[in-house]
Amino acid sequence: MAATENNVEQAKGGKKNLLIFGLIGIVLLAAGAGAAFFVLSGDEPAPVEPVASADAALPRSGPALYVTLPEPFIFNVMGDSRDRLVQVNVQLMVRGEGNEAIAKTHAPLIRSTLLTAFSAATVEQLRLPNGRVELRAQSTEAVQRSMEKVSGKPVVDRVLFTGFVMQ
Repeated sequence: MAATENNVEQAKGGKKNLLIFGLIGIVLLAAGAGAAFFVLSGDEPAPVEPVASADAALPRSGPALYVTLPEPFIFNVMGDSRDRLVQVNVQLMVRGEGNEAIAKTHAPLIRSTLLTAFSAATVEQLRLPNGRVELRAQSTEAVQRSMEKVSGKPVVDRVLFTGFVMQ
């Protein structure tokens, strides 16, 4: 009987040792993986989003000012199964107080241009983040073209979506 009690204690001790060594192994693997991550990640800068060609032509002087278009844009977009309702809040980034005044003066033209740009969007395009970025770039280019016709310069640096809801 004493021999079987001794075997049971040895089996319990062997399981304890196996558990302890297993935990030590897991901790060492995790530490090695963490060290490898820090060594291999390096101090590389994050990739920079390429600047659109229309943005490259704009002068980068003067403080960035933001012109808020007071009412959100509400429009329908065509989808494969059904139409969707979209609401977008927009702000315009301009450089300098002169461009801010021009943008405020021509706000109805800007709203009309943006509505035209938004009406060309589809549900499939707006579902993807890249599609919304593409729509914002197209909107910026359209506003810059229309402002250049009336004022002789692009005026608006960027069109920013400050709120975007699609139902």
